[in-house]
Amino acid sequence: MSIAFFIKGLIIGLSIAAPVGPIGVLCIRRTLAHGRIVGLVSGLGAATADGIYGLIAGFGLTVITNFLIGQHFWIQLIGGFFLCYLGIKTLRSKASFDQSDTQKKNIISAFLSVLFLTLTNPMTILSFIAIFAGLGISSSDNNLIASVILVVGVFCGSTLWWVILSSGVGLFRNRISNQSLTVINRLSGVIIIIFGGIALYGLL
Repeated sequence: MSIAFFIKGLIIGLSIAAPVGPIGVLCIRRTLAHGRIVGLVSGLGAATADGIYGLIAGFGLTVITNFLIGQHFWIQLIGGFFLCYLGIKTLRSKASFDQSDTQKKNIISAFLSVLFLTLTNPMTILSFIAIFAGLGISSSDNNLIASVILVVGVFCGSTLWWVILSSGVGLFRNRISNQSLTVINRLSGVIIIIFGGIALYGLL
């Protein structure tokens, strides 16, 4: 039973992380500019946020859930502006490859920025509530272990995707010239700004 929940969580984590969105674009761009580790850590920020929301849903923390849903407008507003900020920053970034893949500053910044970005999408928690309900898992004591196992599976599945993505993109890093990186920076910046604009427009 435990293995079954873990596998289900693994599949859910992969399906949540795999669609290419602003976080995927950030991960790809950061992998090319700063290396595989920075790209992977960016993805881990998203996986951590998913795990946090999964735990909130799994343990039935309705006070936190209701607060996030109630403040959806302001949280999405902040997230939309933050996306636009990241897009502009990416658009204006210089075309240079960071030779140190493990720079502490890059790693911390990469993780925290994506963690914050993912947490500003409170509707994610509704997805987890639906998933737990669909699998027949409640917040009762008998199902707490199942909830934890499922969330761990989700985190591992999401992490697996970011490992695959950052490793795959990293293979092409040495083939990218500064001129190509300039194009990638501008294209990535525009795409991220568009995602931010869509988030803000949705509030209207």
